[in-house]
Amino acid sequence: MNKDPFKEYIKESEPGKRDKGYAWHTAIGLQAVDGLKTSQYLVDTAIRNIEGDISIEEAGELLNSYYEENPKSDKDDRTEEADKVALRIAKILSEKAFSFTPNEYISIHKKLFIGIYTHAGKIRDYNITKKEWVLDGATVLYGSASELRATLDYDFSEERKFSYKNLSMDDIIHHLAVFVSRLWQIHIFEEGNTRTTAVFFIKYLRTLGFDATNDIFAENAWYFRNSLVRANYNNLKNGVHETTEFLELFLRNLLLDEKNELHNRSMHISGLLKADIEDTKADIEDTKADIENLLVNIDKGMKGKTVMHVIALYEECGKDNIFGRSSVEKVTGLKATRASEIIKLMMENNVIETVKGHGKGKYRFK
Repeated sequence: MNKDPFKEYIKESEPGKRDKGYAWHTAIGLQAVDGLKTSQYLVDTAIRNIEGDISIEEAGELLNSYYEENPKSDKDDRTEEADKVALRIAKILSEKAFSFTPNEYISIHKKLFIGIYTHAGKIRDYNITKKEWVLDGATVLYGSASELRATLDYDFSEERKFSYKNLSMDDIIHHLAVFVSRLWQIHIFEEGNTRTTAVFFIKYLRTLGFDATNDIFAENAWYFRNSLVRANYNNLKNGVHETTEFLELFLRNLLLDEKNELHNRSMHISGLLKADIEDTKADIEDTKADIENLLVNIDKGMKGKTVMHVIALYEECGKDNIFGRSSVEKVTGLKATRASEIIKLMMENNVIETVKGHGKGKYRFK
């Protein structure tokens, strides 16, 4: 993998560069919650801003000009969205202004997605479901369209009345996990809820006195989203209960600089994918190296959610297990045709190989 250009800035002693480095690192990393990747052009532009060569406004002008001159012909290519939203997140995180209100939350969505989504800053007017890998294809029960604004107002009102006085840090983190998970569960917008919630939450944490200028959001954005999902899902028949335990681990790393291991597979509702901590400690470094090697290949030929699907499949199968199209469908929640397309892409990019002696259409990761 290429060395992360922003990590050194986060360690900078110069506050200006450190804060900008954090804002850009987080902004770019958060695109992963929707399976998006930013361009090298954005990274280069971000570094120029961190170094003080250009302002954030000039960075925005350069990015707009770049896409006017290089329009994307592929409708499924969302790199432009990722670049523009990342820049806007970096700008918002660099600003001091903030108010803890529903209107601020809605305003952040509008600022992030205006010109990208027609519904930027608008409350959705229909009910939604979303298949989740961590739930084996099931969906969270999101807020009812007819009650969204009232639910949002209620959650904000309750949080404003809440007192953190005399609470232990454990209790504070638990409460924050409950608050942000409930805010996210409303899913007040058609798209872009997780990125909006993350930005708002970071700004809110600052008002509570937390610095949180580290790389946790940037490097664990998908874990953050999956932990929000697990905090809002029950299937009592199968012994699955909503839990903030995973989100609390994330927040402990973010706010207390702890080093808890954050593995997406540990959150999967399938017993086969629940990580036993003692059994997996020895494999952690090998797994990280395997995924880095995997990404070296798939970064070249795949984009967006395809990358996340491949990683999810790898986290379930590893290098030893043999899988077929039905396994891809189960892990990703995709239809047969799309699952076959992903297998084809993995073959073309030298990520997997065919396995003989186990029937037609069997593969394993290289």
